[in-house]
Amino acid sequence: MPKTKTKASAKIYAVLGSDEAEVKRVAAELATNLTPPGAGDFGLETIDGVADNVDQAEARIRSAIEALQTLPFFGSTKVVWLKNVNFLSDDQKARSTAVQSALEELSELINSGFGPGISFLMSATDVDKRRSFYKTLVKRAEVQIFDRLDSSRGGWEEEALEIVQQRAKKRKLQFDDDALDLFVLLTGGDTRQIDNELEKIDTFLGKDRVVNGELVRELVPLSRAGVIFELGNALAARDLQLSLKLVRRLLDQGESVIGILLVAIVPTIRNLLLAKDLMERYRLPRPHSPFQFISAVNRLPAEATDHLPRKKDGSINTYALGIAAQQTGRFTTTQLVEAMRACLAANVQVVTTQLDHELILTEVVVKLLGES
Repeated sequence: MPKTKTKASAKIYAVLGSDEAEVKRVAAELATNLTPPGAGDFGLETIDGVADNVDQAEARIRSAIEALQTLPFFGSTKVVWLKNVNFLSDDQKARSTAVQSALEELSELINSGFGPGISFLMSATDVDKRRSFYKTLVKRAEVQIFDRLDSSRGGWEEEALEIVQQRAKKRKLQFDDDALDLFVLLTGGDTRQIDNELEKIDTFLGKDRVVNGELVRELVPLSRAGVIFELGNALAARDLQLSLKLVRRLLDQGESVIGILLVAIVPTIRNLLLAKDLMERYRLPRPHSPFQFISAVNRLPAEATDHLPRKKDGSINTYALGIAAQQTGRFTTTQLVEAMRACLAANVQVVTTQLDHELILTEVVVKLLGES
């Protein structure tokens, strides 16, 4: 989701962030909205900010300065768009004296202001926020920041789910709860992929606007993250055949046995155990959706949740627990405790013995799910 900082100047705009697709989309929309109606080619002056070397980067900056100092034709208005800038990061090109000197001149112009009727728009996907130029933008411009979600950290799913819901709503697509969760995990918070897959689903459905899990599985590519998610679902559903099939697929994709164990199997069992414990101790009902469980957990006293996994901001990573809570009825607490012990034993075997790693992994999955 974007972080927006609005400043007093309405003539200077910046669209920044690591989410390249979203930065390009928002910047293009903003350029269109800022350009005076009927101004034609005179209303928008676009300068390509992609530079291969120091000389090109310096030239792009000086072209922007010149454009900002040139009054619009016939006393009208115009937008100067320095587009897709790639020389604001912490690389050799950006650190060069020539580029920094040119950026200082641009900063001075931004601070002092330019002619009436001129608006300045900059879009960039890799920005070093320690640099003085970035601080000038934050101070003088209306800044929108779109950073790619980091699917390696906990809690990203909630942000990704909100993005998917907003964009699906614009297309009037209605996701089943299970289909929505699966779609979020398969697309991994990548806005470009989210848009591409939603467009594919939109075209496929026609007048029927309901999206179910079967359709998501059929149309959305099953990436490594998707296979891991599906393996977690299969384990939680106690589907032994599907679990073994997905383990085989991950191995064929080059995933290591220890990776499958620690990334897919252990987190699934741990979340099931944590959710089961909370539900039994505090009499929480089985939720119909992850967010229903999130609301219930948020109402618990602090001492009840001190041990739960946390996100970087310190809040509880309840989304994964909410998914697990929907499946806890398939296991007893004792079974889940034994499952964690089996995972530990398998981990030790993989690290310390010469036994066949694939056999160890298969045996632990069978041990987890083989008994009803």
